[in-house]
Amino acid sequence: MSARTRFLGRLIGFYCVLVALAMVTHRGATVDAVNALVQNAPLMFVIGVIVLAAALALVLGHNVWSGGALPVVVTLVGWVALGKALLILFLSPQAAPSFFLETLRYEQLFYVYAAVSFLLGAYLIYGASGKGAGLAAA
Repeated sequence: MSARTRFLGRLIGFYCVLVALAMVTHRGATVDAVNALVQNAPLMFVIGVIVLAAALALVLGHNVWSGGALPVVVTLVGWVALGKALLILFLSPQAAPSFFLETLRYEQLFYVYAAVSFLLGAYLIYGASGKGAGLAAA
């Protein structure tokens, strides 16, 4: 496994775990923030641009589709982030709230989203630590 994969696995992993824990700790504030955010078209555009830059950096810097599960998961995270950035940038300001709040049922599935983030992060941290080399290569 490359040093880049290990670094990105830990970086993304710790990010996911910490964000998931913050989400669960401050559920009401998180839901309120997301509700307000998707109603604010200029802020959504800025966030879309920032996420696009980060996602492109990840996709261009780590587009690895072999070598075990960990490199592929890191690559998939980049591609999913790129898709999310494009959705944020190209959904109309009228469609964004409906899509993110109603179609994805953010408030109803809040704990599912937090759990997925936490589990993904835990896997990435474990796999990138070297201890999970057998799991990461599975």
